[in-house]
Amino acid sequence: MKRIILFIALFIAVISNAKAQKGLSVGANAPAFSGIDQNGKKISLQTLLKGHKSVVLFFYRGQWCPYCNKHIKELQDSLQLLTSKDAYVIGITPETNENIAKTIKRTNAGFSIIQDKDDDIMKAYGVNFMMDDATFSKYKGYRIDLEANNGNTRHTLPVPATYIINRSGKIKFVHFDPNYQKRASINVLLKAL
Repeated sequence: MKRIILFIALFIAVISNAKAQKGLSVGANAPAFSGIDQNGKKISLQTLLKGHKSVVLFFYRGQWCPYCNKHIKELQDSLQLLTSKDAYVIGITPETNENIAKTIKRTNAGFSIIQDKDDDIMKAYGVNFMMDDATFSKYKGYRIDLEANNGNTRHTLPVPATYIINRSGKIKFVHFDPNYQKRASINVLLKAL
């Protein structure tokens, strides 16, 4: 019971901080980004859109987040359905490459995941938020050390958002919810593709 109450307190603290972010809207131009994925492959939105009908871009908090892991497993389990619609799936996270490897081990993710080392992609898509010191301390009490997980002292996390970007570089679908427990379902993504 004590653990449930503490998770509720963390949930409220994170939601209040994340509500300041708005994300991008359907119809907006998707900000360009590039990075190196977990396999050492250079990834850029521009190149992906030349080779695919769309890009499913999602942001997740880290390997320590059970909701992120569940969502990533769902994406992996349905990857063939998504790619059959000529979509390229890519995850963006602030966690270090070492922790990305832990995420992949936990979820069997077979799609590209990029570390947003300087929070540039999160900022461009309007999903970044700074965790306040009290919430950071509470997370640390649960053995979730964002500084170690992300390799910096910024305490930045993304709102777990999902964007579908079409070939022309426009955002055609947005799931943005400060409630980190809510994610875009596979059925919703498939309909949007």
